[in-house]
Amino acid sequence: MKIELDSIIDGKVSGITKFGAFVDLPDGSTGMIHISEVSRSYVNDINDFLKVGDQVKVKVLSQEKGKIALSIKQTQPKNEKPEKPKPKVRKPYKPAPPVTSPGSYEWQSSQGVGPTSFEDMMSKFKQTSEDKISDLKRSSGESRGYSRRGGSRK
Repeated sequence: MKIELDSIIDGKVSGITKFGAFVDLPDGSTGMIHISEVSRSYVNDINDFLKVGDQVKVKVLSQEKGKIALSIKQTQPKNEKPEKPKPKVRKPYKPAPPVTSPGSYEWQSSQGVGPTSFEDMMSKFKQTSEDKISDLKRSSGESRGYSRRGGSRK
């Protein structure tokens, strides 16, 4: 039997690789099915679709320099409506809890109670930093009597 372009023939899977499968054809030749031609659905692992020894119907796509390209996908009927990916389900919006200012928190009462949370430590750090920066600005800027731009203040 001669292999003709666009003909559909039966074959037997003789080998599987990560990029496709090799199929023994009735005339004694071997063709290859690329992973993209195995199924109309996405193929991540070809072993989920084919096993060595499986009998398959294949369509001959091309025959160049002794290499035969085959397809299982093109022997299957086309779906009328292509499957659309399911939209991601979003969780309903939940408002964030109210923010409390760092000044309203009593640091002294929580020191002996147990480990403090990261948010508590960050609030304390921010408050301390703001206090230090304002002290630095007051002491350095006003006592010298000049602005950063080089001019004198009046």
